[in-house]
Amino acid sequence: MKSKYLLLSAALLLSGTSCKKYLEQAPDQRTQLNTVQKVAEILGTAYTQADYATFTEAASDNAEDKGINVGTLDPMNQDAYNWTDVRSRDGGSPTGFWNASYAAIAAANAALDAIAKAADPKPYQPYKGEALVARAYAHFMLAILYATPYEPGGKNTAPGIPYVVTPEKVVFQKYDRGTVQETYDKIEKDLLEGLPLLRNSAYAVPKYHFNTAAAYAFAARFYLFKHEYDKVVEYATAAFPGNSFASNIRPWNTTYYNASANEMQIMFTQASQNSNLLLTEAPSIWARNNSFYRYGMGYYLNDELSTQMVTGTNFSGEKMYSYGGANFTLLKWNELFVRSSPNANIGIPYAMMIQFTADELLMNRAEAYANLGQNDLALADINTFASTRIRNYNPATHGVTLAKIEDFYGISDPKQGLVQTILDFKKREFIQEGLRWLDIIRLKLPVVHNVKAQNNSDTYVTLQPDDPRRLFQLPEEVALSNVPLNPR
Repeated sequence: MKSKYLLLSAALLLSGTSCKKYLEQAPDQRTQLNTVQKVAEILGTAYTQADYATFTEAASDNAEDKGINVGTLDPMNQDAYNWTDVRSRDGGSPTGFWNASYAAIAAANAALDAIAKAADPKPYQPYKGEALVARAYAHFMLAILYATPYEPGGKNTAPGIPYVVTPEKVVFQKYDRGTVQETYDKIEKDLLEGLPLLRNSAYAVPKYHFNTAAAYAFAARFYLFKHEYDKVVEYATAAFPGNSFASNIRPWNTTYYNASANEMQIMFTQASQNSNLLLTEAPSIWARNNSFYRYGMGYYLNDELSTQMVTGTNFSGEKMYSYGGANFTLLKWNELFVRSSPNANIGIPYAMMIQFTADELLMNRAEAYANLGQNDLALADINTFASTRIRNYNPATHGVTLAKIEDFYGISDPKQGLVQTILDFKKREFIQEGLRWLDIIRLKLPVVHNVKAQNNSDTYVTLQPDDPRRLFQLPEEVALSNVPLNPR
């Protein structure tokens, strides 16, 4: 290294005045965020370019051990299923997601810094809104995955996650994790400041950015974690004025049911689908491997999806496919392979990751209604959801009522029964999407995994709500910035 610097110094001395002129120029004009267009472009990278589904799905109860020599044995999938620190640093790992999230936050901060310095900030306002909401969302997902869950009415003094609001200017900047309460307060501040500034007209394809509906869906999810149910209802309702959820949630028992396997796989993550509110790209092998991992949806979960629900049937509009043996899929993912050159056989696999849907939003509102004691409204949302998942849906036959819930679950308390129904619906609906982990964390649900022996017999292990392994581990290198790791 020393000789390298000496050679560089000699070259600079020899270059004379030409070197001086060269050094007066910015090394890369793209780093000068001095126009609205440049700020808008950098915000295309203010979204985490990594998937969380790979590790959250394996850790959840939407995965099972398919057995010895069944499926692909991958350390990233195996570690997450066994609730041990994931060794991989790839995009579908906790380390990969952490690093990609802070890269997204850095892009948002660069945009905000440029906007603050602009001579005329007015044309930048939609992008200021996008940067603030994107920054809030990246920190929110980090808080869910790496910090102790928010406790409504609690002190929330456990370590949060570093909330970064300025561009980094030094190597190994020192950061403080703060508390969970401080983290959530900062998320809320950014969200509420940014949301009114958003304008869908600022984007050619709004669903690749924080459009208003996606931002409302984020707000609803955020306040669901805070148990502020009136705000969940407020923002969920604002996303679809006129309560038009029925025509915007996934058409499982019509369009999807009648589609070919290839059509279904392509359609599910398209921006043209009304149900998809925000899509982001990620270098990821999840689309390729999620059905083939050893720890995923196998015979047990396939049977669970086929069993009768409180509706009197299963979600019969959702077709299950098998790649052979215990490898099942609902064909939700389509890999986009970017070749390194036009004639190359190598490249990078990508997936369009679904951040928010009308379907999750509707179920979040139903849960809020249930907690507010507005049972009829909760049932209306539940039945709207069920009507697009059951073939030949008949309200008289399949409609969910409080009496049916009590009879099916043996739960007499209406709120508990409604919430249990919603959680069951969501568990089935979002399998292979990674969302189940959010409900597990938010409601402190235990997770039971089976472990297959050589003779194919099962033993069972449980991840309890107070187990420190429910917090995914931070990358080891954060210690260089004075950020402590999660306890083990």
